[in-house]
Amino acid sequence: MKYPLIALSAALLSLSAHAQVTVDKAWVRATVPAQKSSGAFMTVTSASDAKLVGVSSPVAGMAELHQMEMQNGTMRMHHVDAVELPAGKAVDLSAGYHVMLMDLKRQLKDGETVPVTLVVEGKGKNRENVTVQVPVKPITTTR
Repeated sequence: MKYPLIALSAALLSLSAHAQVTVDKAWVRATVPAQKSSGAFMTVTSASDAKLVGVSSPVAGMAELHQMEMQNGTMRMHHVDAVELPAGKAVDLSAGYHVMLMDLKRQLKDGETVPVTLVVEGKGKNRENVTVQVPVKPITTTR
């Protein structure tokens, strides 16, 4: 009888050890009617070492993690497979990294909210989906 209790306790401890992720200051830039892409920006903090390995939203046909870098005097943007989330450190996805929402299915209007799901990979390759309701801000918003 004591072994099933130990197994249950171990299982509960492993669940509570799963990466806890918080998202702050999230926003998406509004679009004009024919626009097919927009950026989503936020600060992501994980309680334990983890990686942001994916993103999706029902308003976009495709969503990716992107990085902005200066190359030969020109700012370039490119897809990245993952963004490191060091334990307890806020990672700003509005400076260097950001989320690109592409092949938009509709216009994103100032004042509405859109769901964005982040895929976070913790130790042992365990994955957790974190869905946040992200407010859409005016096209002219910069931060």
